[in-house]
Amino acid sequence: MKLFAMCFQVYLTLIDLFFLFAFLLSFLVNIVSFAVLCCRPEHVSNFVDAESFFGPDSRLVYKHFATLYFMFIFDSSENELAMLDLIQVFVETLDKCFRNVCELDIVFNYSKMHTILDEIILGGQVLETSSNEVMKAIEEISRLESASNAINLVPKSVSGWRSR
Repeated sequence: MKLFAMCFQVYLTLIDLFFLFAFLLSFLVNIVSFAVLCCRPEHVSNFVDAESFFGPDSRLVYKHFATLYFMFIFDSSENELAMLDLIQVFVETLDKCFRNVCELDIVFNYSKMHTILDEIILGGQVLETSSNEVMKAIEEISRLESASNAINLVPKSVSGWRSR
């Protein structure tokens, strides 16, 4: 974020305020979700009515894998078991991509994790439920990224440019 300080006054642009609001909102969702999940015993259902936290008609489904919690918040128009299966597909794909996924994989490969999620869900609609198909798309994206990185539009030295 860009903060412009002048004479001990801080000016924020409208875009900075939007990103600050989005960050605070996501932080609040994480805190509330953690507060809900940490008090639940392990032998209870993976489905939580989240109306008091996230508004009317909202549900939370989560799954715990090793040290990671994966959760989706959705409304009643979605099937709860389908959401649980979607979490399973997401985790299977992450596991195939990172070979035994852990917290560090998610932290250091945040953009790749979002690419995987975008291949599964886009605009609130489920696009793909097969982890093999998602992995094919991710491998194709990686191949295209490496091919685009191999193209040199500007020569590395002036002498290389003059010899052409």
